[in-house]
Amino acid sequence: MNLQALAIVLERRGYLASCYTCGGQMNSASFMVSLADNHLIRFLVSDYGITWTEMRDDRELMKLEGAEAINQLQELANLVKYQIAPAECCPPLAQKV
Repeated sequence: MNLQALAIVLERRGYLASCYTCGGQMNSASFMVSLADNHLIRFLVSDYGITWTEMRDDRELMKLEGAEAINQLQELANLVKYQIAPAECCPPLAQKV
């Protein structure tokens, strides 16, 4: 999955999204998207692991690591692929805890 492409598609659909890569080998990345007012998702890949963090009103709602984080990112990508608005998805992503 290409995080930069996902950020571009989300931006074209009106979401605030960004993706940054770090390091000479580009082996670290930070992907962020704002799904609604004060609802932020961050997906981080680094030497320390892979994490998915979902926040609302600056409070952490959910934090997943490893395979669970990748699965959650894939779910977001599927919503984009099939053009489903996050509000139409049931249940909301944050309620999967």
